[in-house]
Formats: sequence, C-alpha cells, structure tokens
Amino acid sequence: MAFRVLIAGGSGQVGAAVVRALAAEPSCAEVVMVNRRAISPAADARVRQVILDTADARFPAEATRLAQSMVVQGDPVYAASCIGVGKGSMRWSEEELKALEIGVVGGFARGCRAGGIARFSLLSAVGSTAKSRFRYVRVMGLKEETVQEAGFQRLAIFRPGIIAGNAHTPGYVAWLGRLIPGPFGTIEQDDIGRAFVAEFISSSASDGVEYFGNGAMRRRSRSLHFGQASPS
Repeated sequence: MAFRVLIAGGSGQVGAAVVRALAAEPSCAEVVMVNRRAISPAADARVRQVILDTADARFPAEATRLAQSMVVQGDPVYAASCIGVGKGSMRWSEEELKALEIGVVGGFARGCRAGGIARFSLLSAVGSTAKSRFRYVRVMGLKEETVQEAGFQRLAIFRPGIIAGNAHTPGYVAWLGRLIPGPFGTIEQDDIGRAFVAEFISSSASDGVEYFGNGAMRRRSRSLHFGQASPS
C-alpha cells in the first residue's frame, strides 16, 4: 500500500539517511521534509521540502495544516522527527537543548497529531531517561516523554548508540564502538534509515510505544533489505 511521510530533521545526518531509504522504497508515494532553510532539491520528484520557521509560535499550527494537506489525499501518512543537535551539543546550554529537542520536536509532534497523523517515529539516543544526571541523556528522555504526551496511536522510538557513517562521529570512535556489544556500541547510519522505513511499512506494528536499540534496528534494516518488514 502506498504511504506518505512528513519528516522534520530530514536534512540532518540521520534524517538524510531516512529520506534516502524512503526514496528507495517503491511504495513511498511522497516525502515532505520540514526544513528551516532551503537545501538543494532532491533528485527524486517524490521528495519535496517545505520551509517553516521552527522557532515561530505558529509552527505547531503550520505543521497541523501541512499534515492535513497530506492526509486528505487518502494514503496512510506517517510522521518522523530526526531533529537533533549533532556535533557540538556540549557547547549548548540546557535551555538551548530543551528549546530544540523538546520545544521544536514537541511542537512538531503535536501539530502532526492534530493534523490526523496517528503513527510517529522519533530519533532519540541510547539510555535516554528524564531522570538521568547527565544533561544530554536527560533532555533526550524529556523529549521522549513530550512526544508520548501528544497521544499517537503508535510511537516508535529509535535509540541508537554510536552512529557510524555520520559526519559528527569520528572514525576512531565508530571503530572502537564496534568492540562494544549491545545498545551502546556502533550502528551504521544507513541501518537506522532503513529501520525507519521498515517501521512505516510494517503491517504488524502494535499500538502503543515501542523502543528500538541497535539490535532491533539492524533486524528491521535486514527485513527491509529482504523485502519484508517483520516485527523486531
């Protein structure tokens, strides 16, 4: 069945991997990227960008109108956020991090839900919890809680460890991460992108919140590669 995706953060490192994987999926009818500034047009005509000021108080309402314009076309519409600070998060204050990771992402999520989108996929980070004493992990946990409060029928939360193939990850860090088993080790960026797509096309996804660590994302990526998005 054909589907459409509304994505925020699609111009970033992981977001771009998700968009590439969507463009490679024949059943994806359209990808709409919400960007703060224009980027080079995609080669695939199914991918288009809409420029919105994410710092504007009207951003959630703009996201709602955009979601509604996609939903009325009749195909299932899913939403995703790959928004993140990337390199240099240590230079950001906690309030600046919250403004992006909670304010912007939360506003986008609420806008999508109000626009009729029932399934949302969220890029987070390994170990995220609002109770952590570590600032970044704590903010990621708060982001997850904020998106959950939007009330989606299905929320998939992706929690990668060290991301290989990402411009913000030094090569030696990605190499060392391969020696670390489990959720804190290394995962390929393209595996994350394909795992998002497998989530979108899965017909067996249950309602509620589901978390995907490195292992689950790799399994999802392989299921997409072999032509069937099976549950993790």
